[in-house]
Amino acid sequence: MTIGATIGAVGGAARGASTALTGSQAGAVIGAVAGPVGITLGAISGAVLGSLVGGASGCVLGAQLGEQLDRHVLAHNLCLACGHRFNLPA
Repeated sequence: MTIGATIGAVGGAARGASTALTGSQAGAVIGAVAGPVGITLGAISGAVLGSLVGGASGCVLGAQLGEQLDRHVLAHNLCLACGHRFNLPA
């Protein structure tokens, strides 16, 4: 499950980086009311928030994917009576 979460977090951060560009543009437009300082702060905060949201959502989805792979694809379950390893049905 940790590998799935890590892969999901990396993918989410990449998605967040692309979202950060959009967020920084939106933040710059909103911050334009406050002048040059507002544009700069709005762009930076939009980029940071976009990256954080993308990374967090990717991590959650990756963790769920890792758990499903662990339960249904990998031989994770063990019969206590005979020691046989098996997968759960999908």
